Amino acid sequence: MSKTEIEQPLQLSNSMSRTSFFIQENRKSLLVIGGTVIGLILLFFAYQTFYLAPRETEAINQMFKAQQYWEQKDWDKAIKGDGNFPGFEKIISEYDNTKSANLAYYYLGIAYLNKGEYQKAAENLTNYSGSDPILAPEALGAAGDAYVELKNYDDAITFYKKAASKGDNLFAAPIYLKKLGLVYEEQKDFKSAVDTYTKIKNDYPESSTATNIDMYIARAEGKL
Repeated sequence: MSKTEIEQPLQLSNSMSRTSFFIQENRKSLLVIGGTVIGLILLFFAYQTFYLAPRETEAINQMFKAQQYWEQKDWDKAIKGDGNFPGFEKIISEYDNTKSANLAYYYLGIAYLNKGEYQKAAENLTNYSGSDPILAPEALGAAGDAYVELKNYDDAITFYKKAASKGDNLFAAPIYLKKLGLVYEEQKDFKSAVDTYTKIKNDYPESSTATNIDMYIARAEGKL
């Protein structure tokens, strides 16, 4: 047997001895750490099951009336409530960290947008975070609309781009790209406007927005 072959099992044995020694010396600390990790996991599941889930159910039951007012375009009652059921503002403040509160940001932002309170609309719409294929791009696009009304064109551009990317389909993306092009025109950035309108023509030729997009391209090109 070679020297190397003798040394390898000796090294392994020494390594195992050191590991065993470390465990014995730190047994109490390791038990505390392990217990803490298990405790945190149990606490997380308890929080989800016994606190967050009931709050979510309660929030859904409380919010349905505000949603009805929203659908009826009764913006004030949707926002503030009717005295018996809360509006979206109260849902957000009382049921924070729930999915319902997150959704309430979307409803509240659209309500404020329709009331012409554009700063509040932008604040709430940008607080909404979701992956719904319809609501997510719509919230981003509506935030862009609010920023246009506030003449904050840089933020409007940012959110129209996000909306077009999030809603990358035949219906949503061309609408937000067209709005993006109009903002570029407002800023007299006609090159970017042409590029944006051309993207609609090339990438979404079957969309209704593309029907008369040549007119927008020609207008922007005429100002270069």
